[in-house]
Amino acid sequence: MPEGFSADSTIRDVAAKLGDKGRQLLFRHGYDVGEGFVDVLSQYQSLERAARTDRIRDLKGLLSELNAAA
Repeated sequence: MPEGFSADSTIRDVAAKLGDKGRQLLFRHGYDVGEGFVDVLSQYQSLERAARTDRIRDLKGLLSELNAAA
């Protein structure tokens, strides 16, 4: 069984493992990955850190959706 996503997962993990679906879920929860995703620091930001800095809304809901999509 594949390992699920957690608050310690990075934005990069989501984009790499779920592709466009992951990007769409991040966007729905307030995080815009953008075109090309060239901001290296943001790529390695954990979901928890993004939520604490108000870049992600409803972290618990996002994790639930990400794990359902995985």
